[in-house]
Amino acid sequence: MSVETRLERRIARLGESLALRVSRLVAAVPGSPQGPVSLARAIGVDKVLASRVLRAAANRDPVAVLQMMPGPEPLRRLASAAGKKGVSSELVSDLQDAVNQFDELIRDEAGDRSALDAILSAWLPDARAEFELRRKQAAFRAMSQLKGQAADTFVSTVFLHPSSDGEHLDVVWIIGLLGLQKLRPGSVVKFATRRVSRDGEDAPRRPSTLDGVSVDGFDGLRLDQFCSDPPAELHVSRAGDVVHYTWAEEAFGPRSATDLVFAEVNFAELPRYVPAERKRKRHVFAEIATPSKLLVFDALVHEDVFAGPDPSLHIYDTAFEGVADVNDPGRDIDRLDLVESVQSLGKGVSKFRIGEVPWYSELLRHVCAKLNWDGERMRAWRTRIDYPIYGSQVALAFDTIERPK
Repeated sequence: MSVETRLERRIARLGESLALRVSRLVAAVPGSPQGPVSLARAIGVDKVLASRVLRAAANRDPVAVLQMMPGPEPLRRLASAAGKKGVSSELVSDLQDAVNQFDELIRDEAGDRSALDAILSAWLPDARAEFELRRKQAAFRAMSQLKGQAADTFVSTVFLHPSSDGEHLDVVWIIGLLGLQKLRPGSVVKFATRRVSRDGEDAPRRPSTLDGVSVDGFDGLRLDQFCSDPPAELHVSRAGDVVHYTWAEEAFGPRSATDLVFAEVNFAELPRYVPAERKRKRHVFAEIATPSKLLVFDALVHEDVFAGPDPSLHIYDTAFEGVADVNDPGRDIDRLDLVESVQSLGKGVSKFRIGEVPWYSELLRHVCAKLNWDGERMRAWRTRIDYPIYGSQVALAFDTIERPK
C-alpha cells in the first residue's frame, strides 16, 4: 500500500469517527437544539464554532469532514461545554478520544493544521480552490508590501494574426495595469515583453507602435485614451529580444494610483507554418512581475492561424531557471499544480469583455481598426486568475500548423 493510500484511509476513518461522535454528542444536548444558534446558546459556545461543527458532521464525505472541522482545541472546548450542560461523560469521552486522534494525525502526518489542509485539498477539488485562493491572497499581501507596489487588475492580451507576406505572424501585445500604485518610496515598478526562441531560429524582434513607428522610447506605445489623466510616464530599454519598461513615478501611496495601458506591435515576428516533425507548440505567456489582485490573460488568434483544439495551460515557477519554453521537457519540473483553467470566448472581439474593465471591447476594436484587421475573425481563449503568484509564468500552448500542400 502506498503512503498516499495509507494516509487517505487513515483520514477517512477519522473523519467518519469524528462525524459520528459529534452527531451523537449534539443529539444528547438537553432540549435537542436545532441549528448552530440554538446549539451555541444551549451549551454556551461561539455560534461560529457550532456552525462549523454541524456543517462538518453533516457532510457525507469523511475526508471533507476533516477538512471542514475546526481544530482540536475548539473541539475540546465543545466537548467540555456539552459535558457541563448534562451530556453523558461517555459521549464526551468518546468525542475527546477522536479529537486526540485528530491532534495526533496533524502532528504525525502534517506538522500543523495549515499543512494538513494542503494535503486534504489534493483530494477535495472544491476545498482545493478555496485553499489555493486564501494562500495566494496571503502571498499577494506579503509580496506587494515587500515590493512596495501592487495593481488591482493586470490585463495581458496577445493577438496572433497572419502577416502580409503570408509566411509569418504579426504579434501584438496589450498590457494593462489598472489601479497600479507604489506603496512606499523607492519602489521600482518594471515589466517586460519578450519572446522565447531556440538558437536564434526566429527573426529579430522589431517592436513598434500601432502606427508602425519603431520603439526607441515610449512615444506612441501608450494608449492615452485608456489611461489615467495625466497618463503615466514609462522609460523603455531593450536587451536582445526583451523590451523592459520602467514606471517613472516618484509619488507613492494612493496619490500614485494610475491606470496604464499600452500596445506593442511586432510585425512578422513568428513563422506561420511549422513542420510537424519538429513537434513544437506555439505558445504565448504572461509574466507576473507586479503583485496583482487579478490577472486576465487573453490570447486572440485569427481563425486562419489556428484551427485545432483548445490550448493547454502551463503555469511555471520561474525562480530557478527563468522564463520557460513549453517545448522544453526539462522545464516540466517547474510547473505549478494549480486549479486554474482556460475558457474559450468564441469568435469576434465585440463579444470579449472583462467585468472589471468596461472599455475592454472598445480597446480591442481600436487595435483592430489601427491595423486594418477584421476583429470578428479573431478567436479568443482566456485564463482568469485571482491573486496570480508573483514570479510565475502563465502560458497557453497551441498546436502549430504545417504549410498547406
